[in-house]
Amino acid sequence: MTSPREPEDRAAQKPGQMSEKNVLGGDLKCCCTNPITGFYRDGHCKTGPEDRGVHVVCAEMTEAFLTYTQAQGNDLSSPLPQFQFPGLKPGDRWCLCAARWREALEDGLAPPVVLEACQASALNYVTLEQLKDHAVEDA
Repeated sequence: MTSPREPEDRAAQKPGQMSEKNVLGGDLKCCCTNPITGFYRDGHCKTGPEDRGVHVVCAEMTEAFLTYTQAQGNDLSSPLPQFQFPGLKPGDRWCLCAARWREALEDGLAPPVVLEACQASALNYVTLEQLKDHAVEDA
């Protein structure tokens, strides 16, 4: 039996497709579909048991962050055609690992974020104030 707050067709929903909340308490908005992002490659910064990186922070790439993350061993700039990954450039939006965003924050290089597209679980890694300090408007 479902609770009054659960949709009756919840059992028919696939993992990664359930309604998600953002860090502001509203419905999780799409981060980006060009390039397609998200652990589930559906444009949303959702996570699940398979996502060990917790890709829940929708960030807008900057040259400084792309250089920083490459130096940390995660090259997001270079295309990987075998994975249909075009490589990111400044201005692209991407679902980042919450821990990597926090690391960049601590090093003064955190990229801007789209609050409405950051999943609420990001708050297990950083505060809402930290995210708000780096927020950009959703386009």
